[in-house]
Amino acid sequence: MEVTELLKNIQKHDSQPDFRSLYDMYYDRFFRIAFYYLQRDEWAQEVTLDVFTGIWNNRKHLSIPDDFNKYSYTLVRNAALNYLEKEQRREASPLASVPDPPSSTSSPEERMIDEELFSIYEKSLNDLPERCREIFIKVREEKQSYTSVAEELNISPKTVDAQLQKASARLKEKINNYFRGKQ
Repeated sequence: MEVTELLKNIQKHDSQPDFRSLYDMYYDRFFRIAFYYLQRDEWAQEVTLDVFTGIWNNRKHLSIPDDFNKYSYTLVRNAALNYLEKEQRREASPLASVPDPPSSTSSPEERMIDEELFSIYEKSLNDLPERCREIFIKVREEKQSYTSVAEELNISPKTVDAQLQKASARLKEKINNYFRGKQ
C-alpha cells in the first residue's frame, strides 16, 4: 500500500493496522536519521518513537505531504535536534524538568489507548531485571545523567548505556506486540 493511502486511512478512520504498517515501513529510516544527529541508540529510539507518537496523536490534523520521505526527514531531523538541545540543557542544569500535564482535549478513545499503553509500559517496566529497571527509571523518568547514575550505582557509564538499551529494546518489543494484537 502506498504511504499516502496509509496516511489517509490513519487520518480518516483511525486505522491502527495502517499506522502499524507505516511504523513498520518507516521505523528503520526514522531511526537512522535520528541516530545520524544524536549518535546514541537510546536517544534515536526515543526520538523515533516520539515522532510516531506525534503522528498518531495529531492524525486528525495531519496534512498529507506530496513527498512523505522529504517531510518525514524534516520531521525527524527537527525532533532529533530539539531532543539534543534539551539533553544538553538538562545535563547543564541540576534541576529536573517538570513534565507537561496530560492534554484534556483528547477523545475518550485516545485516553483509553493512552491508558492501555501506559499500563503495558508499567507492566513491562516491572518485568525488567531490578538493576535494569532502576537505571531506566533514574535516567528516563528522573532525568539523571549517565555519569551521576554510574557514580551512584558504582558502575561504568557504558554499563548504564547497555542497561538502557536493554530496557528500551524490551519496552519497544512489548509496545510492538500491543500494536500487533490490535490488528
